[in-house]
Amino acid sequence: MVARTAPVAETAGAIPTRVARRSTVRRMLRHRGLVVGGLLMAAIVLLAIAAPVVAPYDPLEVDVQAVMAPPSVKHLLGTDTLGRDLFSRVLFGGRISLLLGLIAVSISMVVGVLLGIVAGFLGGLVDELIMRFIDVLLAFPGLLLAMLTVFALGVSLTNAMIAVGISGIPLFARVTRGEVLAAKENLYVEAARALGAPEHAILWKHLLPNIIAPIIVIATLRIGTSIIFGASLSFLGLGAQAPTPEWGLMLSQGRGFIAVAWWMSFAPGLAIFLTVMASNLMGDGVRDVFDPRIAT
Repeated sequence: MVARTAPVAETAGAIPTRVARRSTVRRMLRHRGLVVGGLLMAAIVLLAIAAPVVAPYDPLEVDVQAVMAPPSVKHLLGTDTLGRDLFSRVLFGGRISLLLGLIAVSISMVVGVLLGIVAGFLGGLVDELIMRFIDVLLAFPGLLLAMLTVFALGVSLTNAMIAVGISGIPLFARVTRGEVLAAKENLYVEAARALGAPEHAILWKHLLPNIIAPIIVIATLRIGTSIIFGASLSFLGLGAQAPTPEWGLMLSQGRGFIAVAWWMSFAPGLAIFLTVMASNLMGDGVRDVFDPRIAT
């Protein structure tokens, strides 16, 4: 009898989980903003990945016969001051900008969540030291903190990714700490302790899975911010360097020719706008789906 009831109990326990997952998927598919943002982001990512196939020209190819040519059938988004095809450069630039946003958010999330969960769970002196460090980081605006980090590490695209990642650590740390402080007072934590579960098991197996939803929301929203910060650093000459096809650098190169060649700034600007809009739509949608006060 015991051998037969155990699988039944496991199956019964798994049913609510499957139902909850299906309900979450249905809410995600019903959310117009999330669907539109996801499709737009998927299209941008696919175009960036397929850039070597889709791009009609080499992004570094110079054509002195087509210097600052306006948009046409031959050059869909025009050319720059060296005759390089802007459509091709925007496609390849998507690889760099998307990678920058992904790596920066990964750095912010990993470091910030670790600091926040340790501070909230241990409390006391550890919490005080970690949060005072976070307060120091928060004393600087995000972009300024990224600029200072680049000045300290040196000007390069890699250092720009690290700098943007560091600028996002305080947000993840504070939100994670607040969620941990609230979650560790729940009955399931007390039950785990009563059953003799070690502290690290409670931390990683019980607390972290229950606070992951707001972290996912912040990470999704932060992708757009990271892309803007990365483009800003490149625009100021602190990120990607010529002749790298990066959106912020392309904006910087075209700012002096807006009156005579508006397409040089329009092409990378449109790419940044669409990517950030897609990220924000996805972030808002994920928040609506996972927030129990909003989700229906």
